[in-house]
Amino acid sequence: MITLFFVSGLLLLAFCTLGYSYWQLLLCRRETRILNSHRIVASSAIQKSRMDLLEVRNRARLLEDSVSNGASAVEKLHKAISNTTFGLIDLFSKDDEFRRSARKARETHDEASQQIYRTVRTTNKALHILADTLIIGKAEKRLASRKRGARPGSNDRQ
Repeated sequence: MITLFFVSGLLLLAFCTLGYSYWQLLLCRRETRILNSHRIVASSAIQKSRMDLLEVRNRARLLEDSVSNGASAVEKLHKAISNTTFGLIDLFSKDDEFRRSARKARETHDEASQQIYRTVRTTNKALHILADTLIIGKAEKRLASRKRGARPGSNDRQ
């Protein structure tokens, strides 16, 4: 009879221990899900900031290329118009002195226009470098400081 009570007590103790272990397992699974969701949110925020930085870089590159290509297109059109104008003057002019004067004006015009378009491209590159330094550089530093700052603070909850 005593062994029956003893065995029943041990079975009850084993059942209670099993129930407590199962309850702890459920709590740990819940905490793991919460921790995983926080990790995903943090990872998403980092990925979003990286994508924002990439978008800013791409927009800056697109703007620089647009200005450069636009200046090249305008330069080609300008050159075509001036070539046509000076070519017609050269073709239809009967006065040699006027022709020499027009050729000299053409050389001066071509040099000045080349310098202007070169200046536009150089200024465009300089502005792009300045914007890259000020805007993109700041964003990269901010992102890098977040990365460095996140590592030591990640052990705060443990």
